[in-house]
Amino acid sequence: MEKKNINNVKLGENVKIFDFVNLYGCTIGDNTKIGTFVEIQKNATIGKNCKISSHTFICEGVHIGDGVFVGHNVTFINDKLPRAVNPDGSMQTEADWKLEETFVKNGASIGSSATIMCGVTIGENAIVGAGAVVTKDVPPNTVVAGVPAKVIKKLS
Repeated sequence: MEKKNINNVKLGENVKIFDFVNLYGCTIGDNTKIGTFVEIQKNATIGKNCKISSHTFICEGVHIGDGVFVGHNVTFINDKLPRAVNPDGSMQTEADWKLEETFVKNGASIGSSATIMCGVTIGENAIVGAGAVVTKDVPPNTVVAGVPAKVIKKLS
């Protein structure tokens, strides 16, 4: 039984991919680790020396820098107004919605079960607390937590 579904992926050197992953059309940098039960969609990019923990979903339009930690069960979102069907009842296609890109800068850390809404930037070395819902940009070198996430500390 094949335990990995990897299609059209640009992999760097020494990438470690655990079982039961779904990767397609994405780019993953050198020395990055991808945990079990992770999905990374087309046109997503993961930098070098990252750790993507199990049960995480990284959708199209998410760009993760170098040295980023993503905890377990983190979810990224790429559409502000998701719908299954158009007003006429026809199923939506890629042409029917607007992709909103998200950026996670170098050295950032995202705690387990955080949800990252689309169109935001998480700054360099920022920390997102476990369970946080990020709805707006996170400044570099800060800690955010809560629903919605708010700055609770500046890092020195």
